[in-house]
Amino acid sequence: MQEKHSTSLQVLLGLGILYTLYLAHAIILPIVLAFMVSLLLSPLVIKAWKRWRLPKPVSALTLLFILVLAMGGLVTSIAAPALEWAEKAPQSISRVLVGENELRSQLDKLTESARQLEESMEEFSDEQAQTVILQTESWRNQLARNAQKTLVGLALALALTYFFLVSGDRLIFNWVRQTPRKSRRTLLNIVRASQQQMARYLGVITLTNFSIGLTMGLVCWALGLPTPALWGVVAGLARFIPYLGVMSAAALLAVVSATHFGALGWMLIAPLTYIALTGFVGAVIEPYIHGFRMAVNPIVIFLSIFFWGWLWGPVGFFLAVPLMTVIQVVLSQIPQLKPVHRIISR
Repeated sequence: MQEKHSTSLQVLLGLGILYTLYLAHAIILPIVLAFMVSLLLSPLVIKAWKRWRLPKPVSALTLLFILVLAMGGLVTSIAAPALEWAEKAPQSISRVLVGENELRSQLDKLTESARQLEESMEEFSDEQAQTVILQTESWRNQLARNAQKTLVGLALALALTYFFLVSGDRLIFNWVRQTPRKSRRTLLNIVRASQQQMARYLGVITLTNFSIGLTMGLVCWALGLPTPALWGVVAGLARFIPYLGVMSAAALLAVVSATHFGALGWMLIAPLTYIALTGFVGAVIEPYIHGFRMAVNPIVIFLSIFFWGWLWGPVGFFLAVPLMTVIQVVLSQIPQLKPVHRIISR
């Protein structure tokens, strides 16, 4: 009976944590994002202190300033082309899907049948139909409101990242000192391994994704596609979401090519080039550079992407694999959880 009560409490605790993560995402997301960025940048801060005796506050501010400049430059360069394409996308896509072809004639027949059905239904109605006009907020206003929330979250994440870089080691050290002696080594190993794995994973994948984005931008420019810089950025960012992101970006490149070209061969150049490039980089280049690949079953990666995406939206898609990397390190370092690590491994 006691074991049943213990299991029930554990289930309730898990549901409570899940509900808290969902409900308080506006607060938790900046903290998680700051923690991930600090794991990536902390080796650089430590190296600057050991080699050049550069104080941590100075190196942390310098790195964050460079990061903000890079993000600002990226957003500035693609904001106008993205908005322009978003306005033209519905017309372009509808022109591809509903051109002067058999599909258009079938849709016209379907529309005419629906109109006749509506007229016949009006004969059985005693009340005169009333026209209801729904006023919806424009997508530009929604985008502006979401951008404002995003900027607030990013500002909070940057501030937290600074404090993590400057005082995070001391906080971890004080926390470890409060644990039993036999657990201290395990906790320190988890922190060090997480920092190494995250820095190695994010550093290499950022470099390779930047290269892929630059290459695809040049390919789109050579093909004459509109706003090639935008599609280069999309191609690079999509690789941060394994499998799903690559497929989505390839489909988007196919749609853009279809709206611009008339021949099928030209339509397939950009998406097939992207698929071949990402496959080659993922199978050959990245393992050669750092000798490490995500040793987690692809099914677990898919479930992780869907779970964090459902929980935290678009940001969750990008954080899914880094979070899985940290979870994998934790499972591999704790003896009681090693069976779970073996189950989810390749």
